[in-house]
Amino acid sequence: MEYTVLARRFRPQLFGEVIGQENIAQALRNAIAANRVAHAYLFTGARGVGKTSTARILAKSLNCPNSSGGDPCNECDVCQAISAGSDVDVIEIDGASNRGIDEIRTLRANVNIKPMRCRYKIYIIDEVHMLTKEAFNALLKTLEEPPPNVKFIFCTTDPQKLPDTILSRCQRFDFGTIATATIGRRLAEIAKAEGVEVDSQAVALVARRAAGSMRDSQSLFDQLLAFGGQQIGTADVHRLLGTAPDERLVELGQALVGRERPRILELLETALESGAQISELTDQLLAYFRDLMVLASGATQAHLISVADEQRPGLAAQAREAGLQTILAALQIIAETKHRMKGATFARVLLELALIRIGSLDQLDDLAELVGRLRQGESVGGPPVSSVPRSTANPQGAKLTGALSGRRSPDSANSINTIPGSLAQESLAASPRENPGLQPPEPRSEAPTLEINQDSETVEQTETIPLDVGRESEILSQVISLLSDMAKSHAKNVCRTAILGPNTLVLTFPKSYHLSKQYFERSPEQLKRVEKAFERVVGRPIRINLAVDESIPNPRPAEPGGGSPVEEVEQKPSDSDRDPLVQRAISVFGATVIKVESVPAGQRSLDVERKG
Repeated sequence: MEYTVLARRFRPQLFGEVIGQENIAQALRNAIAANRVAHAYLFTGARGVGKTSTARILAKSLNCPNSSGGDPCNECDVCQAISAGSDVDVIEIDGASNRGIDEIRTLRANVNIKPMRCRYKIYIIDEVHMLTKEAFNALLKTLEEPPPNVKFIFCTTDPQKLPDTILSRCQRFDFGTIATATIGRRLAEIAKAEGVEVDSQAVALVARRAAGSMRDSQSLFDQLLAFGGQQIGTADVHRLLGTAPDERLVELGQALVGRERPRILELLETALESGAQISELTDQLLAYFRDLMVLASGATQAHLISVADEQRPGLAAQAREAGLQTILAALQIIAETKHRMKGATFARVLLELALIRIGSLDQLDDLAELVGRLRQGESVGGPPVSSVPRSTANPQGAKLTGALSGRRSPDSANSINTIPGSLAQESLAASPRENPGLQPPEPRSEAPTLEINQDSETVEQTETIPLDVGRESEILSQVISLLSDMAKSHAKNVCRTAILGPNTLVLTFPKSYHLSKQYFERSPEQLKRVEKAFERVVGRPIRINLAVDESIPNPRPAEPGGGSPVEEVEQKPSDSDRDPLVQRAISVFGATVIKVESVPAGQRSLDVERKG
C-alpha cells in the first residue's frame, strides 16, 4: 500500500479542523449559513498555515448537497471528489505555472459554461501573485462581474504584489502564523494516531523549528518518525536537524556573556563534533540572543524561541549580567555574520570570528552611563563639575576635544574600541569621539573649545559665537574646521550663509557646485553632522536648509580658518562648469577650479594628428 505523507493524510477537512485560524473559519461558516457568500475571496498568509485547505473546505461547503451549518458532510461524491482534487466544477490552478495571459483568456472563455453537477463553479488560484500584469488585466472584468454561479478563491503568500484593482474586488482574510504550543498539541495527536511514542521535549523542538507553519512541522515530524523508529527523544531531533541541545546552547551563551574566549572555542568545537551544523548553530545563536534581548528589555513573560521554557531563569540571569547594550551589539554581530555566510566556503571561520568579537565586548551599559555623566558635565571619576557657568555651558553637555587619557580606565577604552558600527555612534552621541569624521576645532580667541587639564578635576569652556547678522562667515569657518573628510570638502563650497529664523540657517551653493548640495541631500547623516557642528559653535540647535544660486557660476571659497579668499590665478568663462568629468573630480576630491588654460589651435591639431 502506497504511503501518504502526514501533511496530506492529516489535512483538515472541516472548518473546525483548521488549526490556529478559528476566527476565519467561523466567519466563512457564518457567511455560508446566512447566504452572504462573496463572489471572490483572497486568502493571504505565510506558507503552511491553511490557506489552500480552507479554500477546499469552502468549495465543499458551497457545493455539498448535505452541508449543515456551513460545514460539508465529507461523505458524498462531491466532497470526496473535491478533497481528491478531481471534481470537474472545482478547478485548482497553479498561478506560478499558469501565469500568462493565454491561460487567463482560456479561463474567461470557460467561465460562462454552467457547472456540470454542482451549484457553483469554483476557481481556486494558488500563488495568484505570480500572474503577469497582462493576466491580471484580462481577469479584471470577469472578476468584477462574474456569472452568478461562479466563485473565485485566490491564495497568496505575497499580497502586496497584487494590483489594487484586484484587491478591491475581493474579500480578504489574513491567515496568521500558528502558535508553537498549538503546533505541539497537533503533533502530539498525530504521534498518538501513528502509534509512536515521542518525548514531549522532542515535540516542542519540532514545533519551535516550524516557526508557525503547520505544514513545515508535519513534514519535519514525518521525517523524524521515519528516522527514529517507535521511540523518539530530543537527541534524535538534534541529530536530524543538525542543532545543538538546549543545555549546550545555554553553556555557550554563558561563556559568551562571561567573555571566556578559550571556552567559547572549546564549546564550539564540541558542538560541531557532536553533529551540529554551522548554519543551524548560527540560527540558534541568533534566536538565543533574541531571547536575551527580550528578557533584558523587561518582557519576562515573552515566549522563548531558542530553548525550552525551563531555561528561562538561566537566560534571565545572563541577560542581567550582559546588559541590554552588550546584547544588542552581539545580536548585530551574529546577524551580520549570518548574512556573510551566504555562499561563503569559510563559514566556520566567520562564526568563530563572530563569537570572539562577542567575547571581546565589554559592558556597554557602563559605557552608556559614563557618556551620560559626561553629558551632564561631570568628570569621569569625580563629582559633578561646578566651575562651568550655566550661561556659557553648551546645553548638550561638555564636548571633549582631547583624548581621555588619565580620565578613563583601560577597560573603558577597550569598550569604546569594540563597539560595532551604529552602536558606537548611538552610545557616544554627545562626544567628539562619536565619529572619526568629527575633529575638534582649532583654538580661536573668539570661541575656543573645551580644554582638558590633565592635572585638574574640572573642565573649562568659554563662550560660543552668537548667531547674529554679520557673523555668518565667521560661524561657517568655525563649523568647517570641525568637519573632516567629504563633509568638509563639500561644506567649503558654500558661497553664502543667511539667517532665516532664530534657529534656521540657509546654506547656498553656486550652480557649479550643485553636486555638493546633492551630497548632503542624499546623505542625511552627513547633514546631521553639519547641524551638530553649528550647534557646537553657536550653542543651540540649528536647522539647515540647502539652496542653489544660479547667478553665481564659480565663487571664491573662503579658507577654513577664516582668512582671505583663495586668489584665482586665472578665471575665464569656459565649459568646465558643465564638464561632467570636472564636476566629478570636484565632488570626489573637494577641488576648486582656480585656473583654466586654453590649448592653442596649432597644438590641438598636432595632438589630433598624433592620436590618429
